[in-house]
Order: sequence, then C-alpha cells, then structure tokens
Amino acid sequence: MHAVLNVSGYCFARLDDPHALRDVLLEAAAQRHLKGTIVLAHEGINLFLAGSESGIESLLTIIRAQPGLQGFDTKRSWSQSQPFRKLLVKVKAEIIRMNQPAIAPQEGRAPAIHARTVKRWLDQGHDDEGRPVVTLDTRNAFEVDHGTFDGAIDWRLHKFSDFPAALHAHKGELEGKTVVSFCTGGIRCEKAALVMREAGLDHVWQLEGGILKYFEEAGGAHYHGTCFVFDEREALDPELLPAKG
Repeated sequence: MHAVLNVSGYCFARLDDPHALRDVLLEAAAQRHLKGTIVLAHEGINLFLAGSESGIESLLTIIRAQPGLQGFDTKRSWSQSQPFRKLLVKVKAEIIRMNQPAIAPQEGRAPAIHARTVKRWLDQGHDDEGRPVVTLDTRNAFEVDHGTFDGAIDWRLHKFSDFPAALHAHKGELEGKTVVSFCTGGIRCEKAALVMREAGLDHVWQLEGGILKYFEEAGGAHYHGTCFVFDEREALDPELLPAKG
C-alpha cells in the first residue's frame, strides 16, 4: 500500500506579496509534516510536495484560497516512502527561470493541447488541418536522456534559460509545422510556447500538464523511456510509478 501522496503543480498568477504568502505556506506545510519545495514569485507558484493525503489536501485548500490561485491544479502519484528530505519555501524572481521579462504567462498563457489530442495527432501523423506535427522537448539534456517522445526535437539544453538562444538558432526547423512543446509538468513548455509565438511561429501549442499528465491520460503511447523527476524517486514510468533501476 502506497502511503505517501506526491503532488506537483504550478500556476502563473499575479501574486502581490509572495513573501507574506511564503510565511503562511511555510508554517502550514510544516504543521502538516509535508516535505518538498514551494517556489513563489510575483508571476505565480510552483511546487513539488509529498506527505499524507489529508495534509496535502489541507494545504491545497489554503493555496486555492489565495487571490489568483483558485484554479490551482496538481499532478498526483503515490510512493511507499517520503521522496524529499526537507521542506523549502522560497521566493524567487521567477518560478521557472528564463531571463525573459517580456514573457509573462500570468498575463495570458499560450494555447494548450490536451494529452488525448496529442496522442491522436501522433497516431495519425498530422494535426486536424493536415499539418505535420513535431514534439519539442524543452527540458535539460540529462532529463531527455531518461526518456522522451518518439522523434522529439532535442536541442541539448544545459539549462532552461538557454531556450531562447536555441530557438533563434533552430527556428527554421519548426516553420510550417504544428509544434507541441512539452516538459515534465507543463511550466517550462508554457513559457517556451510563448517565446515561440513571440518569435512569429503561428502553430504552437503547449502540452497541458506536461509528460506527467500525458502519462495519466494517454499512458506511454509514442513515448519511450521514463520521465525524470527532481526527487529521490529519480524517474517515473508511464504508470506513474518509480522506475525500476
């Protein structure tokens, strides 16, 4: 029986006082014996937490009571033991660093495509308008090496803030195609999709909820390997279970 609930999620929203919210969430998470990381910024929240189901649900209720975070959603999986060693609640300039101040998902997100639609497009080899579909991995190279979509474009990024320069160098590969950007849970591919649209690419989508939501809704179709996660589980298989080494 898996006793530990693992949740990950993010939400781009305008937070007026992330430092005050940090104090609230740090105390609440500690009281509930949760471990993991919460990152706050004026642009929103990003978290990876694990603990008892009741503790997690209680904290999510507190988060969703905050202005702008009412729709905060998470991806869920279970483990037999606590995958995090400590609790961290941080305030940063960005919840995912890209160093592109003009890219502001909290003011309007890029179009998102659901997992089942992506699977259908990959099954048929084109989108619903007949345009060729490519998947673009926005994760770091070492994460891609654990697993990715079949035929995904991989620019061997060292860190996410390298993405805009990589796009500038490789934009021609994407022109005339429908591009589905993806990452672990959605946060990176959301910013990446906005950057691509800003660069003039018209047919760009972000994979809603990233690889983890795809596993949940579409299984492992068109995906090979596992999905790297930033905790002691290291990687999850399409069943959302820790991959066997």
